Amino acid sequence: MSRVLILGATGSLGRYVTQQAIAANHAVSAVVRTPSKLPAELREKVVVHQADLATKPVSDLATMFRDHDAVLNTAGLVTEGQVFVDLVERIVTGLESLPHNDRPVCWFLGGAALLDLDDRGRRGVDLPRIAATYWPHRANFERIRQTAVDWRILCPGPMVHQQPLGLARMRISLDRVPVQVPSFTRFLPRPPVLPFFVYRVPEMIVSYADAAALMLANLTPSGEMSRHRVGLALPVGTRGRKAQWAARPKAA
Repeated sequence: MSRVLILGATGSLGRYVTQQAIAANHAVSAVVRTPSKLPAELREKVVVHQADLATKPVSDLATMFRDHDAVLNTAGLVTEGQVFVDLVERIVTGLESLPHNDRPVCWFLGGAALLDLDDRGRRGVDLPRIAATYWPHRANFERIRQTAVDWRILCPGPMVHQQPLGLARMRISLDRVPVQVPSFTRFLPRPPVLPFFVYRVPEMIVSYADAAALMLANLTPSGEMSRHRVGLALPVGTRGRKAQWAARPKAA
């Protein structure tokens, strides 16, 4: 059992993380702006901290972080742009302010576009159109990778409310996309690579439940996922579907 602090526990992913952490008998705390948005059946089983992560003093954040084995950040949206970047900066700074032995393992949330596409180190977020929306993932990664904190970044494609498949069936990768992008694309300039990446994104449309399970299954300090970006994809030959993606393809 670990002492787990969940940031953004009322969000789509945060609720799954909270539910699964409780079910796994972790000692769970949650930071939320509006406690009433946390379902009553969860609220009575966790320690609730009411706070706005965007305005609470970093020193107070550090105090909350100190007494936990793991901090899982599910707060913030990439579409918030600089607001999201500033949020991650505050969380990382709070973690860094703790003495080394008091620093918890921490999970952050990125997207599939943050993963390497090839051995040249190019990422989806470097491609035209994708960069315009998903640049905060790049900015957050550059900040996180500089810290000595024991971090890992979950990088799924779009997430959906569906029954989990279970991690044993999923493709999991470290730093590279967990799907096959044609090898010849490494010789192409960035613009022509875009459709090859976009075509593979439905393979990375995963359930919130599986994403939450992956985070909670990897809380060991300095474990195999420590200081890595972690990709998650459906079994080979399987493609997910998300309504807004089907209407207008865009990358995660």
